[in-house]
Amino acid sequence: MDAPLQYRRPAAGHGPRFGAGLGAVTLADARERAAQAHRLIGDGIDPLDQRKAQVDAAATETARTAAGDEAGARTFERVAGLYVAAHEGGWRSGKHAAQWTATLTTHAFPHIGAMPVAVIETANVLATLQPIWATKPETASRLRGRIEAILDYARVQGWRQGENPTRWRGHLDHLLPRRSMIAPVEHRPAL
Repeated sequence: MDAPLQYRRPAAGHGPRFGAGLGAVTLADARERAAQAHRLIGDGIDPLDQRKAQVDAAATETARTAAGDEAGARTFERVAGLYVAAHEGGWRSGKHAAQWTATLTTHAFPHIGAMPVAVIETANVLATLQPIWATKPETASRLRGRIEAILDYARVQGWRQGENPTRWRGHLDHLLPRRSMIAPVEHRPAL
């Protein structure tokens, strides 16, 4: 007969014993589940934590599916729309939201609008910024900041992993010239 399913937390084996219920199952199913749990314990994996992670993952996937937010639908253009909708209430005027939308529509969407946010990389960002970086430095700088904010929003939502490819310091500052080098500040003469 199998030993009862009990183990100690933490992994060092010290501390109280915990038991795991298997629910109302047949004896054969109970033995199989107990054997699986014993194998996990032998591998150093907490069966309760694994079960909780599986339940959480299933709940998250169900919520995303119910919201109609499939992975393929998380394009940059769609996530940008979600970002603007989430933040426009905090902006001072509707004109600000219109500027965001116009800048993104004109310069970003033709290059990365149809791409899933999870796959946007530095090369894609450079292809978006380089055509206007030297000719419209102010617009390019604002566009870079807006793309960075949208990709950060996507990362916080769990729709992309890793570092933001639009980050300036320690990243794009090595690939693009500073704005002050392209369009130096011209001071007006004193009165």
